[in-house]
Amino acid sequence: MWDIKNPKGPIKVLKEHTAEVYGVDWSCSRQTDQFLSASWDHSIKLWDPNQAQSLATFTDHQYVVYSAVWSPHVPRTFASASGDNTLRIWDVSAPPHAQQTIRAHDGEVLTCDWAKYDANLVVTGSVDTRIRGWDLRNTASPVFNLEGHQYAVRRVKCSPHNSSLLASCSYDFTVRTWNISNGPRPLESVEHHTEFVVGLDFNLHLPGQLADCSWDENVKIHSPPSLLQR
Repeated sequence: MWDIKNPKGPIKVLKEHTAEVYGVDWSCSRQTDQFLSASWDHSIKLWDPNQAQSLATFTDHQYVVYSAVWSPHVPRTFASASGDNTLRIWDVSAPPHAQQTIRAHDGEVLTCDWAKYDANLVVTGSVDTRIRGWDLRNTASPVFNLEGHQYAVRRVKCSPHNSSLLASCSYDFTVRTWNISNGPRPLESVEHHTEFVVGLDFNLHLPGQLADCSWDENVKIHSPPSLLQR
């Protein structure tokens, strides 16, 4: 953890994972000051920044855990995406086993995100190049299936400003925008990197603005026209 006003060194280092940490997510709940870490050691850990050791370890996944993200709707609930092809839903108040396990793709699931306007919708992206939406009340099949990326989907994010809009980035060097109400094809494809695009997020304060980053060592901040027109 870092103090960005004094970036000379970390203010705390927490080390328990036995392999790379692939993702972290801080709780958005006002009732708790905790965060999650997802690791290549197949586990997810729950941390309190004021404690030296983790509060809990979740180990149901059978392969690398690429992402663990809190629900913006239900306190102490989170989703995780793994190389074991599953999306799992967890309640940290319950024993450390997943409440739901969804075989989300026919390949490794690299990313997941909660819809910001629907407590039951979680979106996943996979090495199978697809983006899928899952209604947690009925997971027999996805509620939408988006196709357009040529290689693995590395990150998918739901818009905090519009319930229908998504953005994704991929190893195909592109960032794509989607409207889940308009069918399975992307609204727009932005190719402004020369390598794998591995990180992506919406600006919480400025509708339509994205930031993304790539193996080409560049961070791009931009406003795709497809997001500004809707």
